[in-house]
Amino acid sequence: MSGADASGNHPRSDARGEAVPAGGAPAQSPQAADTPAEVTPAGGALPQGALAEGAAAAQPLLRTAARELAEIGVAIQEASVHATAALTDGAVLGALPYAPAEGYRAQRALLRAVTDRRGLGYAVAGGRLGALAARLGGMAGAESLAVLVLATSLRLRITAVALDHPELVDDPLLGRLIGAVGADRDIESVRALRALLRDRGAVRTLSELAPVFGEVLALRALLDENPLNDTAAWLIATGKGYASADPIIGLSNRAVAVLDTGEGGARRLEPTPAEAARLSSKGSLLDFLRNLGALGTTGRVLIQSVAGPDGVVRHVVQAPGMRSGRPDNDSPQDLLGAFSSAVLDSGPYSRALIKAVDDFGIPPGGEIALIGHSAGGAAIMNLAQDPEFCARYTVTHAVAVGSPVDFKKPADPRTWIASVTNQHDIIPTLDGQGAGGCFDLHPGWYVVDYFDPTHLFPICHSIEHYTANLADDLPEARDRIDRQLTPYRGPVTRSQVYLLSDRDPHPEGFPFLTVPTYPAATSRGTLELPVRCQDGSALTAYFAADPGVAATLLEGTGLGPAVQVAGRALVAVHAFWNRRTSLGGYREVHLGIVVHDPWRARPFRVWPDLVRRADRRRSGSFLVDSVVDTDTVSAVAPEIWGCEPSVAPLDVAVTARSARIVAGGPDDRLLTFRGPLGPGIPAGAWDLVGYSHREGATLRSCVETRGRGRAHPAPRARLTVGQAAHPMARHLRELGLDGARPLLCLSAVAHQTLRAAGAPVRTT
Repeated sequence: MSGADASGNHPRSDARGEAVPAGGAPAQSPQAADTPAEVTPAGGALPQGALAEGAAAAQPLLRTAARELAEIGVAIQEASVHATAALTDGAVLGALPYAPAEGYRAQRALLRAVTDRRGLGYAVAGGRLGALAARLGGMAGAESLAVLVLATSLRLRITAVALDHPELVDDPLLGRLIGAVGADRDIESVRALRALLRDRGAVRTLSELAPVFGEVLALRALLDENPLNDTAAWLIATGKGYASADPIIGLSNRAVAVLDTGEGGARRLEPTPAEAARLSSKGSLLDFLRNLGALGTTGRVLIQSVAGPDGVVRHVVQAPGMRSGRPDNDSPQDLLGAFSSAVLDSGPYSRALIKAVDDFGIPPGGEIALIGHSAGGAAIMNLAQDPEFCARYTVTHAVAVGSPVDFKKPADPRTWIASVTNQHDIIPTLDGQGAGGCFDLHPGWYVVDYFDPTHLFPICHSIEHYTANLADDLPEARDRIDRQLTPYRGPVTRSQVYLLSDRDPHPEGFPFLTVPTYPAATSRGTLELPVRCQDGSALTAYFAADPGVAATLLEGTGLGPAVQVAGRALVAVHAFWNRRTSLGGYREVHLGIVVHDPWRARPFRVWPDLVRRADRRRSGSFLVDSVVDTDTVSAVAPEIWGCEPSVAPLDVAVTARSARIVAGGPDDRLLTFRGPLGPGIPAGAWDLVGYSHREGATLRSCVETRGRGRAHPAPRARLTVGQAAHPMARHLRELGLDGARPLLCLSAVAHQTLRAAGAPVRTT
């Protein structure tokens, strides 16, 4: 297809497909006249005037010349290999005694051919001896004719890109860096890069270099003295394959990618109501891309069934980009997973996608379109090139947006491929081929390689930005892709979100929550006990309270006396946010008086007993008052645990450094506990043993906990008691805890719990 150059006046096309300005061309910098004459984007390839005159005609000529020079460089390298092989051939060397004069002249000519600057340069290559000699020569700074020819090819590619991106010429700092790299001035290159980073910062520098990022790195790698990155530079310069190593230091890409292990796993997941409302109910390119934006980079993918115009139901796999967070976590969409998807033919991401597709229930031979962004684009292309997957299903279309997929090849030649890339997006260039590519790697693909005024990475890489560009600035490209996707344009009949993982996930809560369950009849129906909390957080704050009031509250319970600290009663406020449980999500706050063994006070032994596991603990908290925020829990709690909680709005937020607990509404506040928790000592999450008294009986219930907790021996948070008439607020005021700071806090940001029914305890 044809587009326009940076001025928007002259149509042109290149080997990568369509390169068009989206949303207008970038303005030309007024600094152009100040750029030193010797600093050009090609390290001296073209004068400034030639870039402005006849750009539309010059660009295809430059790319053609660059491609031909690359082919010449490959031919020269092959000649060097043959010459080196002849020079080191054992049979030739063995024949020297029979014709010493002729043999000497032949060997001398071969040696001069592969070492003389007037011949092939220092071009020893091929075989173990040739490879070793080539590395030693590279470390010494010796260059071959093939390398110099390829360097010239890269300079022409940079110059061709500069016709669309005049800022590469006009900007003195960019021009200084590119010129220094092209002239093989290492010290000057480092100085220029430092000046650019100091002036623009890393993000802006990377964004502005993005259109020629691969070419600049390859040029530097070809001309430097590091032999480890030569192969990567050669692959970028010749377009023969994915860069096998980091072109800066030569670290093997595959050595990094193979660290991403796992057979892939997929688990069905329901989106939140807000997310479900954002998922499109019809099929089109923009609808699929907006779905990716709705999912976000959360480790999830979406599969939809669409009834096409012909009534046939087809299926669309939609794969977002890299998940934020640690470089290597349990998601195949992490940084390592994104890297392996781009470098390898198969990785945990694509294997997890296969499991999601299989689980979705697509019939054998069913037609599938694959849509992916960033790492998701590389992953869906790995699906498209998987022969076994394509034997089970019919992959009709694959659309990769902002993805490094130049060296992916579909297993079924009938699969229609589209690649959409922004020239200032650095991610698609990670395979070594960017805006300066001069090789027609995929004649049958539809490639849209465009640029717009938004140069800043990662904004230009976001799926929202690509969607906006296709919606507003690239109507021709959008319409052409949509025409190809016509069989998938219709109402969505089914949608399913999947959470992907590197490996098949264990059953949720395994092994802690994998316990026998039993039914319990309640006024709200039959419940399954024990109550299992898959994800929650908790805080326990211990206070020194009025011992007389505590003793009064314990009267008639058969429990007591209260555990004391320096003559004061030890009282606890327990707060839980049970985000996901077998009873549903709910919050709870309890006021408890810490008591000894129900049959015998143990003033000294009580302290180690308080940190024992719940099944071995005698002491516990007598729950004086309880508040929950759901009617269901309020109704069943007296029947299961013996406490009688009231219902009130609750807010429980616990982090590693602070806590916020609010009970009651704005006009009926019970308590507020807020503030920093102070330094924390890592420890396991603490179990809770609760005693309650109901209808003359004492019940003991246990909350068994697993997770990481912290003990905060010097908390700075403060408890404020409201003026509500609620029993909890009244008891807190009577205990003298209004405005009190806790003695100790125990926190757990994330934990799991098991809570069985309360068991009767005879206290007399």
